[in-house]
Amino acid sequence: MKLLLVEDNPDMRTTLQRTFERRGMQVVSCGDGARALDRWRASLPDVVLLDLSLPGLDGLQVLAQARAEALAAPVLILTARGTVGDRILGLNTGADDYLPKPFDLDELEARVRALARRAPGPAAAGMPAPFCGLHIDPDSGSACLHGQPMDLAPRELALLRALLARPGQALARERLSELVFPDHAEVQPDAIEVVAYRLRKKIAGTGAQLVTLRGLGYLLKAAH
Repeated sequence: MKLLLVEDNPDMRTTLQRTFERRGMQVVSCGDGARALDRWRASLPDVVLLDLSLPGLDGLQVLAQARAEALAAPVLILTARGTVGDRILGLNTGADDYLPKPFDLDELEARVRALARRAPGPAAAGMPAPFCGLHIDPDSGSACLHGQPMDLAPRELALLRALLARPGQALARERLSELVFPDHAEVQPDAIEVVAYRLRKKIAGTGAQLVTLRGLGYLLKAAH
């Protein structure tokens, strides 16, 4: 079993990593939200252990962006925030289970194994399905066309990844801006339009078309 452990406390992170590795699991760990998404995309974990209080992106932002990108590995939230409201917010954002700190290690392991048993395999859960030959490579996280890597800037890749998660469905400009510019609290309204314009040119001729829907956002559809 492969775990992704996202915990900003280095002592807690080391303790949990060693504990799970002694129990026969492979553990990928990191301590901040932005890196967590990169590790998630690259490692395709069976289960994610996610703290909420993280530098950069907080845990709920990480979870929301992961679900928007169709990163579907089950998530168990570990946090000192133990109120009912916090639990409901985490579950509504896409978490599968919630364990407040402090917790018992045996109970944590049991919950992790239960989530892994219920989840699809990482190949099925990790990346959007190919669309018109476009797909996300599960190992590198890069965009490919019929298996060949594409030359995309990071923001173009983030936009394509979000659109591939829901081809044929409109995604709001505001939501896409959050995914493409996750570290910027204030972004010019037309910034997402610039990224969409560049991506549209790069996928021209692939069989896929990036469509602007006025007042709604963008969608990816098969070109006719």
